[in-house]
Amino acid sequence: MVLFLDSNLNVERTYIYLCIIRKNFVYLLNFSFKKINTMKAKYLFLFLVLVSCKPKQQPAEEAQWIQLFNGKDLTGWDIKIAGHELNDNYKNTFRVENGIFKACYDEYENFDNKFGHIFFKEKFSHYKLRVEYRFIGDQVPGGPGWGLRNNGVMLHSQSAESMGLDQNFPVSIEVQLLGGTGEGERTTANLCTPGTNVVMDGKLITQHCIGSSSKTYHGDQWVTVEMIVHGDSIIHHVVEGDTVLTYAKPQIGGDNIPEGFPLPEGTPLTEGYIAFQAESHPTEFRVIELLDLSKK
Repeated sequence: MVLFLDSNLNVERTYIYLCIIRKNFVYLLNFSFKKINTMKAKYLFLFLVLVSCKPKQQPAEEAQWIQLFNGKDLTGWDIKIAGHELNDNYKNTFRVENGIFKACYDEYENFDNKFGHIFFKEKFSHYKLRVEYRFIGDQVPGGPGWGLRNNGVMLHSQSAESMGLDQNFPVSIEVQLLGGTGEGERTTANLCTPGTNVVMDGKLITQHCIGSSSKTYHGDQWVTVEMIVHGDSIIHHVVEGDTVLTYAKPQIGGDNIPEGFPLPEGTPLTEGYIAFQAESHPTEFRVIELLDLSKK
């Protein structure tokens, strides 16, 4: 909004012109008053300026995003690395540097099957999760071939403390994040199912990994992925604004259920923890935020 004041002492009226620019439309308004003295005109002008400068309110959705990563440290997160006790952050695998959440291997000589996961301490059921990630550097020696430029976001996961000492992967729904190798196609935001199954097109899917329809992201570019999760109903994977995979009815099942796991096959996964992986390739996350849909 733009204001103009004309208070010429030689005329009988004071004029105020109001120009409002809103959503690609321009509105021109003018107001006139019997001649008022210059001081009163200045006060009126100042009042209108203050009203016009009232800050805009944030959209409701933007105001409700929860920052799971505080940008400073790993407060609020639990770590579980295969072969190590809860919260033993072996060789400083998970860390925060320069405001970036990282899975790192610069202190490793060999991967030695130290599959790691870092869990947010609160459960969620209905939500939208947004992450921005990228792969950097080289895979640590000894990492599996499939671990090259590979990470994942685990949804509806079991807790860190419930994992066995030598358990490699939590029972969960994995949104598999893959980076291009410089040649060929390699989709991201795929689905993998450690200890779980899902339903697609009305059929129970027992295949461990299902590819998405995303493009391939080579190099160290940042990629934005959103996961829209509605309890045990439906889950969408969205990459850079495009929905690339949808499935329903996440449940316990398959060949990767740990011995003694307390839930039987077929149990619906209505909620769980969110975790990020360390699978032998350095990975960075600069955004990890959540919109709680259960309160809408």
